[in-house]
Amino acid sequence: MIDRQRLIHMASVCGITLNGEQAALFDRYAVLLREWNEKMNLTAITSPEEIEVKHFVDSLTVLDALPPPKERGGPLRFIDVGTGAGFPGVVLKLMRPDLELTLLDSLNKRLVFLKALCADLGVEAVLVHARAEEAGRQKERRESYDIATARAVAALPTLCEYCLPLVRTGGRFLAMKGPDGDREAREAETAIIRLGGRLSAVDEHLLPGTGTEAPSSRKILRIDKISSTPDSFPRQTAKIARQPL
Repeated sequence: MIDRQRLIHMASVCGITLNGEQAALFDRYAVLLREWNEKMNLTAITSPEEIEVKHFVDSLTVLDALPPPKERGGPLRFIDVGTGAGFPGVVLKLMRPDLELTLLDSLNKRLVFLKALCADLGVEAVLVHARAEEAGRQKERRESYDIATARAVAALPTLCEYCLPLVRTGGRFLAMKGPDGDREAREAETAIIRLGGRLSAVDEHLLPGTGTEAPSSRKILRIDKISSTPDSFPRQTAKIARQPL
């Protein structure tokens, strides 16, 4: 369905190396995404080139911000918050099999798709049906992940309250943001500190254009977890919406 060579080339433009076997898995991913999208609303992005850039290459920009594979001590525990159709979590798992992947989403229909997708692609993942603020209060999930990530979920102060409670001290939250990521980081400084985090870097990637669209900027905010999140966070859904940090 997708143009595998075009995907390999566009990834290389962003400094990412894909081999033919990986490109074939992404092709199968795109086929399943399109098929399931006819039955349920998973994405508004359906053209092959847009799927290649706006879903696959965009997700791959997170790779540079991931720590290297652990030499000892078990796999890297990774949670994708508000994963939707599996972006970026499933894409990253295809590139980094060492990730112990958890896919979290509040809509069960998406998890039905993800279960079928992971089975087809041979991807191992734990699927969690919950809101992020609920998961952050669950004993088995709170401060238990090495890495949390989220794409296009909420404004950064709210996103930090969703994600940082899930990250262990010494771990990292990777927030995927657009061209205004630097501004969002400044505006969220108080929230980041209150939740036990520290902004350590902002990585910028230029995504290839599609058709008549110009290239776009993706910024990955690296927020390190330097201390435990206070027990009062995350707050209830209504309070987060009414009083953002």
